[in-house]
Amino acid sequence: MPVHDKWKTESWWTSSLNFLPEVRAQFHLPAQVQIHDATLRDGEQTPGIVLRKDDKIRLAELMDDIGVHRIEAGMPAVSAEDAEAIKIISKRLRKAKPYAFVRAMEKDIDVAHACGAAGVVIEVPVGQPKLEIQFKWTMDHVLAQSVKAIKRSKELGLYTVYFPYDTTRAVPADFKSMLTRLMQEAPPDSIGVIDTVGCAIPAAIKYLVTLVRQATGLPVEIHTHNDIGMAVANEMAAVEVGATVVHTCINGLGERTGNAALEEVAVALRTLYGYDFGFKFEKLAELSALTQQLTGFAMPPNKPIVGSGNFTRESGIGIDMVLNQPLAMFSLNPAFVGQRPKAVLGKKSGYASVTTKVKELGLDYPEDKEKFELVLQKIKQLGIEKKGLVSDEEFKSILKDVFSAAAGR
Repeated sequence: MPVHDKWKTESWWTSSLNFLPEVRAQFHLPAQVQIHDATLRDGEQTPGIVLRKDDKIRLAELMDDIGVHRIEAGMPAVSAEDAEAIKIISKRLRKAKPYAFVRAMEKDIDVAHACGAAGVVIEVPVGQPKLEIQFKWTMDHVLAQSVKAIKRSKELGLYTVYFPYDTTRAVPADFKSMLTRLMQEAPPDSIGVIDTVGCAIPAAIKYLVTLVRQATGLPVEIHTHNDIGMAVANEMAAVEVGATVVHTCINGLGERTGNAALEEVAVALRTLYGYDFGFKFEKLAELSALTQQLTGFAMPPNKPIVGSGNFTRESGIGIDMVLNQPLAMFSLNPAFVGQRPKAVLGKKSGYASVTTKVKELGLDYPEDKEKFELVLQKIKQLGIEKKGLVSDEEFKSILKDVFSAAAGR
C-alpha cells in the first residue's frame, strides 16, 4: 500500500503527519497488533449490567464475524451460567480464540480448561494500594501465587497471559524484581500492563511497557481504563513501543468510566497507524447497537465512532458536503463504520440547509430564493423556541405554509 493510502482513502482522510518519517521514527511499532475484547467479562462489570448466556453468545459470534482476534468469554468461577457460556462460545467461535479470566488459583484454571478456553488471563494484584491496603500481601506472596498458577496453566497447554493488575501504581523496582524472579521460575506466554484505575499518562505507559519487555523478553499486552479520559491514547502509546495485544470493551463499557472502546481502538489502529487486520469495520455500528440493546446501556449521541450524532450537521456551512463529499467534513466516511451522514435543521441552519433538505426528502418545491429565505427564518425561530432541532415533518409543514401563503397572494 502506498504511504498516502494509509492516511487518504475512500473510507478516511486522516492527517498525513501521522505517517511522516520524522514522526514514525519515534515509534517501535510491532508488525501486527491483535485485539483482545473483554466485554463479556470486564464490560459486564459495569454497575447494573448483566449479560445472560445467550447475550454473551450473540455478542461473541458477532465479534468473531467482525474479526476480533481474542474474546474473553467470561470468568467461569463467577457462576455456572458463566462457565456454560464459555463452553458454548469456545465451540462456536470460527476464527477468534476463546479466553477465560481467572484468579491465580489452580481450581480456577482447571475450570477454564474444562470449559474449552484456548487461553487464560491470570489476575494478581501488584499495585501498592492494592497490596498494602486491600489485600495486605507482599510481593513475595504475589510471586508464590503467580508461579503456581502459571505452572498449572502451562501444564494444561493453555496460552497464559499474566495480568498483574494495577500495574501503574506498583513500585517500579519491586515490580521489576518480581518479574525477573517470575521469569526464572515460571515464565508466562505474555504479560499485561494494566492501568486499572486509569491514572497514567501515555509517557508512563511507554515507560512501563518498555520496562516489562526489557525485563522479560515476552510479548506485552495493554489493558486500560478511562477514568481521566486516557484509555485509548494510552493503548496507542503502548503499541508505539511494541505492545502486540490491546484489550478493549465494546462501547467502552467497564467499571466506573469504562475500558478502552473496541470501536475506537480498532479504527485508530487502522486509520492512524496503518494496521490492516481484516476487520469488518462496517459492522461496528451493528455491534454497538446490539450491545446497547442487550445491556440497556445507551451511548451518548456524540460517542466516537458509533454515536448516533457523529456524522450529523446542523450548521449550514458545508452541509451539502456532508451528504455528497463527507470527507470534506469528517475524517471518516460514515459508511466505513456502518453509519450514514445526516443533515438536520435548527437555529444554526443556513440557506444551503433548506435546499439540501428539500433534495434529501425528494420534495417537489422549486428553489425560490425569497421563499426559501422565509422558510429558513421560520426554521431558525422554531429551533430557538424548541431549544432543539426542527423535525422533517415540521420542515414540510413550514414549506407548505410558506408556499401556500405565497400562492394565495
